[in-house]
Amino acid sequence: MQPLYTTLKVNNEIELCEVIDLECKKLIERQLLKNRISYYIRWPKSSFFSRKKDSCIICINDNVRDEAENIVRAVCDETGYSVKFILKKSQNNYL
Repeated sequence: MQPLYTTLKVNNEIELCEVIDLECKKLIERQLLKNRISYYIRWPKSSFFSRKKDSCIICINDNVRDEAENIVRAVCDETGYSVKFILKKSQNNYL
């Protein structure tokens, strides 16, 4: 008999999108929570050449990529906010 958790993938987070407007971030967070999608927000360090102080990157598990992408697109279409979709593997620095 095999445990349930052995079939799950781990460490497969992707960067879903970059959000600049904080109100848009709140709306996306509410919809992700409403649809029971786990996420985390990464705040990139600002550099001398990049001065986006309020931008953040929403990261999710790759298993829910399509559903989360549809949710973000629906929020953007409904409200008129624009986000930049990244859709690449997250650069995790756990150690």
